[in-house]
Amino acid sequence: MSEHILFLTGKLAEKQLYAILEKMQPDFTYTVHQLGIKVAALMTTDMIARRLKDTFGADRMILPGRCRGDIAALSSIFNMPIARGPEELKDLPQYFGHRAHVYDLSHYRVKIFAEITDAPNISIDAVLKRADYYRKNGADVIDIGCLPSTPFPQLEAIIQALKQQGFTVSIDSLDAQDLLRGGKAGADYLLSLHESSLWIADEVAATPILIPEKHEDLASLERAISVMQKKNRAFIVDPILDPLHFGFTQSIVRYHEVRKNHPDIEMMMGVGNITELTHADTAGMNALLLGICSELNINHILATEVSQHACRSIREADLSRRIMLAAKQHNTLPKHIHPGLMALHETSPFPYSFAEITELAGQIKDPSYRIQTSAEGLHIFNRDGLHTATDPFALYPKLHVESDGGHAFYLGVELARAEIAWQLGKRFTQDQALNWGCATDQVDSTVDLHTFKPVGSTLQKS
Repeated sequence: MSEHILFLTGKLAEKQLYAILEKMQPDFTYTVHQLGIKVAALMTTDMIARRLKDTFGADRMILPGRCRGDIAALSSIFNMPIARGPEELKDLPQYFGHRAHVYDLSHYRVKIFAEITDAPNISIDAVLKRADYYRKNGADVIDIGCLPSTPFPQLEAIIQALKQQGFTVSIDSLDAQDLLRGGKAGADYLLSLHESSLWIADEVAATPILIPEKHEDLASLERAISVMQKKNRAFIVDPILDPLHFGFTQSIVRYHEVRKNHPDIEMMMGVGNITELTHADTAGMNALLLGICSELNINHILATEVSQHACRSIREADLSRRIMLAAKQHNTLPKHIHPGLMALHETSPFPYSFAEITELAGQIKDPSYRIQTSAEGLHIFNRDGLHTATDPFALYPKLHVESDGGHAFYLGVELARAEIAWQLGKRFTQDQALNWGCATDQVDSTVDLHTFKPVGSTLQKS
C-alpha cells in the first residue's frame, strides 16, 4: 500500500503544486489542501493547528518551507511525521528524488596541514589566533613556516603554546637546525626531510615528511623511503606538486608513480602551489586536487591562505575532502552531494520560466512587489502589472516609488541581488541574501553542513 502525503499550501501556489505533482508521477498518493491564506510563506504551525480540521487519511504532511513554528509540536498534535518542503516549489521533484541519497559529510580521511607562512615575523598571540581560525575552518595540523635567513628565536615558545592549546603542530623549514629545534620542542611533524637530512629523524620523535633531493629525483626519494622502512619509522611522502607551466603535469605523474610503487605508504600533497600561484577562484582547484588525492589515496595536504584570492582555501579543502570521500564511498560522481563549492553558479538557477512568472503575476491582487528571475531577465510585478528588464535602472521609472525612500531602497537592494544572480546563473529568492557557499563567512542555512538535505524552504515566495 503506497504512502499518502498531505501537502499544505496557499492560494497562489495551489495550481502550480497540483501541476508539479501530476508531472512527477510519484509512487505515493497525495492530497493538496489550500489552508485559506494567499501566500504559503506566511503559514505558521499555530495557524495550521487552528485551521486544519482534516488530515485526509495522510501518513505524513509536507509544509511550505518557510512555515514558521514548532514542527515537532505540530507532529504531536496530528500524530504523524511532518516536514518542511524545498526552497522553491519547482524543487519538489529533486526534494523527493534525493530522499534516498542523503550523504553523511561528517567524515573525512585527508588531514589538512594549514601553514602559517610568516610565523617568525608575528607574535605568539597572533600565531594562536591564526591557528584557531584555521582549526575552525577545518585544519587538523598547524604548520609553522620558517623563513630563509630569518631568525626565529620564539620557535620553541610558539610550538609549546600551540601544544598547550591542544593543537597538532608541524614545523616547516629547509634549514636542518630549524627542524631539529622544532622536533625537540614537541612538533608532531617535520616538513621536510630528504635523503641528506634523514639524520634529523633519529634525533626527534616527530614524523618526517620525505621529499626528493630535487623535485624530479624520485630515486633519492625511493632511497629515503627505504631507509625509513628499515628503521620501522612512521613517515609521509611528498613527491612535490609543482605550479602550472613549471612542471605541474609531470608532478602529478610523479604522485601516480610513487603510489603505484608503494600502494600502502602515507602521502602528502602541497596544494598551495596551485591555489596560491594561479589567479583563478580556488574552490574548483581545491575540488579537483582533493579529487586527485581521493583517487591516489593521498591522506595529507599542505594548504595556505597567503594570497587574498586564496583566503577561503582551508574551508574549501575541508568541504572538498568530505564530498570526495562521500562520492567514493557511494561509488558515484561528486555531484549533488553538497552545493558549498558552487559559489558562482548553481545547478538550477531559474526554477520558473517567464511564462510561469507571467501566469503568477496575473493572479496578484495586492500592491506588494514580487521579484523573480528567469533566463530572460529580472521580473517585478504586483496587481498593477509585470515589468521585465536585464538592468534594474530600466525598471525604476515604472515602479513609482520616488516619494517613498525606504521602499525605493528596499527594491534597489533586492533588484541588485537579482541582477547579480541573473548575470552569474545563481538562484535568487526575494528577501534572502545570495548564497555564496563556502566562499564567504556567511553561514549557509539551506543545508545541514554535515548531511546534504534540504532543511527548510517555501512553496511560494511572497
